[in-house]
Amino acid sequence: MIQTQMLQRIMLLLVVLATLVVTRGVAAAELTAGVARIDLTPPLKLKAPLGGYGARMSRPAEGVHDRIFAKALVVSDGQRKFALVTADLLGFAPAFKVDLLARLKDKGWTEQQVMLLPSHSHTSIDMNALNPANVLNIPQIGIHNPAVYELTLKNFVELIGKAGENLQPVTIGTMSKRITGWNRNRREKGGITDDELTITRIDTTAGKPLAVLVNFTAHPTFMSEREMLFSGDWPGALQRALEAAIGEGVTAMYYNGAQGDQSPVARPDSGDSPWEKVERYGFELGLVAADLWRNTKTSRDVKFGYHLQPVNLPPRAWHPDFMQTGGKEYGLNETFMAELLKKVTPDSAVSASVRLGDLVIIGIPGEAAAGLGLRIKSEVRAATGAEHAVIGGLCNEWISYILTADSYLKGSGYEASMSFYGPELGDRVMKAAITGASTLK
Repeated sequence: MIQTQMLQRIMLLLVVLATLVVTRGVAAAELTAGVARIDLTPPLKLKAPLGGYGARMSRPAEGVHDRIFAKALVVSDGQRKFALVTADLLGFAPAFKVDLLARLKDKGWTEQQVMLLPSHSHTSIDMNALNPANVLNIPQIGIHNPAVYELTLKNFVELIGKAGENLQPVTIGTMSKRITGWNRNRREKGGITDDELTITRIDTTAGKPLAVLVNFTAHPTFMSEREMLFSGDWPGALQRALEAAIGEGVTAMYYNGAQGDQSPVARPDSGDSPWEKVERYGFELGLVAADLWRNTKTSRDVKFGYHLQPVNLPPRAWHPDFMQTGGKEYGLNETFMAELLKKVTPDSAVSASVRLGDLVIIGIPGEAAAGLGLRIKSEVRAATGAEHAVIGGLCNEWISYILTADSYLKGSGYEASMSFYGPELGDRVMKAAITGASTLK
């Protein structure tokens, strides 16, 4: 009897402690923040390949159209700190954040405190060039480049350090707007699109613009495999336009959404050249974002918290269509594919989330379809009371494309063939993302 009562008391204590942890996860606070940027463009002598297209065969970039950057925002409530990093990169292999945190450990950074969000530019450093587990030496999927990997890691360590050096009191506010005609569903004509543009304004308490976060959902794929110059694609042009429109040294930080089946729609009269399309699209979207920024109200006292939620990944498996689509593009047979999945896709993953006032960013570790993203956003808004819930696509690592079971089983397309955990993946990722972000009440 005594043992039973003792067990009941222990269980009650554990429940209370768990509740306290969740409650302390989000609290209203007056935040301080700092920002920094760093040029990621590798010297051409390092022969860094461009990512996104197997047809490039790991050929190195031939020059620089516009430089690629990483930017960091560090926020603190005086007790906790969090680093949000955006980058003009295709994505992050699973090993990258692990190695980054090993170098940041002595500076007090943990896995929960760092969120990496790439733009998914297809004219930036190839993701598998930044993957030390990629030892198969297959040109179509990219070849690991140790020198570029080391340089990129050093740049990220320096970037986060700089952003955290001079934190200033800030005000924060977020606004969203639906903009039609800027993206389309590339998997299904007339299919679901996520046309929400979300701006988060971060100013110093003196009223000086410090940073602006920009979320919109579309692949940066105006470029084809024929373009061999480094570029941030339209997200790079968007950030440059927004920084010019706002001025005062503001740092614009773009992050993508659930863009697995979303493509950009070129602006009218933007010319035949993909470079013209990129500049026109980014410039005009930057003007729309700047107008939304001007109408965004900020507050000093905002809710702040962050969370990591484990994702129970299904067993690895390639789609029945893979050998006719992705396998053909990347020159893979079944023997190579079995070995490849063991080496470059993880056994486990997490969904990271962070709250800044009325904004909740829900990190998805891959390329989710827009329909999944919209459902996650809707349920997190309802659970947290946050007015603005957005997807941070390809967050921290790339595991594969992420589709609903119906879409996966339907097959017929590149996205399904590049989903490497079977039909249950979408449901498992969605549930984990909702569960995790919903703690940020």
